[in-house]
Amino acid sequence: MQQFQAKPHYDILDGLRGVAALLVIVYHVFECFDWTPVPHGYLAVDFFFVLSGFVIGYAYDSRWTEGLTVGRFFKRRLIRLHPMVIIGAIVGALCFFLQGSVRWDGTHVSAGWVMVAMLMGMLMLPLWPGAAADVRGNGELFPLNGPSWSLFFEYIGNILYALLLRRLPTRWLAAVATASGVILAYIAVHDGYLGVGWSMVDGGLWTGLVRMLFPYTMGMLMARLFRPMKGVQGAFWTCGAVIVLVGCLPLLLGEMEPWLNGLYDALCAIVVFPCLVWLGASQLSMDKATQRVSHMLGELSYPLYAVHYPLMYLFYAHIGFDGNLVPITKMNDVWPVAIALPAVCILLAWLCWRFYDRPLRRYLSSH
Repeated sequence: MQQFQAKPHYDILDGLRGVAALLVIVYHVFECFDWTPVPHGYLAVDFFFVLSGFVIGYAYDSRWTEGLTVGRFFKRRLIRLHPMVIIGAIVGALCFFLQGSVRWDGTHVSAGWVMVAMLMGMLMLPLWPGAAADVRGNGELFPLNGPSWSLFFEYIGNILYALLLRRLPTRWLAAVATASGVILAYIAVHDGYLGVGWSMVDGGLWTGLVRMLFPYTMGMLMARLFRPMKGVQGAFWTCGAVIVLVGCLPLLLGEMEPWLNGLYDALCAIVVFPCLVWLGASQLSMDKATQRVSHMLGELSYPLYAVHYPLMYLFYAHIGFDGNLVPITKMNDVWPVAIALPAVCILLAWLCWRFYDRPLRRYLSSH
């Protein structure tokens, strides 16, 4: 594959992606209970989108004049993203079979429809509400691996970038980011939160598109305008702490009105996360200990996000739910499993990265 002039790598941003991935795991472990330590952990996805837009713009904007074609760009992005999409769908099917192939309402699902759901997940083809292959019966775009919804919109963002966004003058890109930011704020305040996009129910497809479009274009705009801040030190630990605080802060604020909760989400996505990316990119050097932590988190971040959720299906099946989707087993009875689950997710992500994702991407890149 054609080689391009290398650019400095933002190790801190990779590490922050890993912090956000860990936040998502903790959120998913506790989301079915009455109490969670990270009630706004879902906002980590909005941080992912800002980060992706910045990295894509930084890495590829200058390469179009060096001979990069749309086809080569798509090949590079497929090699980077799709191996884990495939293994995520496969792990999702295996976990669904292990939990008994049962929907939320207790009805059994045939193996044939599970295979259809797996194939559609591998091909990144979303499901519509009421589809027979909606094996969990929860209206998800990708029922065997729920977080694939954000990867689906990431693919859309890549396509928009290659065909349109990269060609826009900076002022027009700024206009797109501003307009989509206004719409995003309206969605957040109107719905009371930004946890949208994972289903086509209630306009979830277009709201998910807006949820991707603002941070993605904002990240690209930042890549064009970026000038490092001087004297930045400790950015990894500072920005990482803020990401965790964003997920935890509502616990300190107490219960908020829906519109106020939505406003909080909008401020995090529109203001806080772009600032964190800018700050993190401003520090290029780290001490060795921080660099090791950041590098490890960066390597595992995408595999961790891509394969952790099927294990949640097993956890939820262990808990059990009544007809109103209220957990039968209480947190006090399963806390050892809840504590161990993130460690199991990390182990599975490492195995996938070490023996599948990294060697396969190296092979595909060299051929």
